[in-house]
Amino acid sequence: MEARALERLKWRSRRGLLELDLVFERFWAGPGREMEAGEAAALERLLLLPDNDLLDMVMGRAAAQDDAAARMLEKLRAA
Repeated sequence: MEARALERLKWRSRRGLLELDLVFERFWAGPGREMEAGEAAALERLLLLPDNDLLDMVMGRAAAQDDAAARMLEKLRAA
């Protein structure tokens, strides 16, 4: 993935909830540095969600929208 696009995605992942910021901080320090286009698209869709809905998905309290989102959520949880 292009470095500039990755930086834009990283910027968009800054959230209003500390819990999400911590998850994304770990993600960008590890597996987020090397993403494929499909993973980036799934993350972009997740970032369109309100913070509380996204946190519920990351914490496993809500189901993912689709398989690609589920895989991205697993990466976020594992980071």
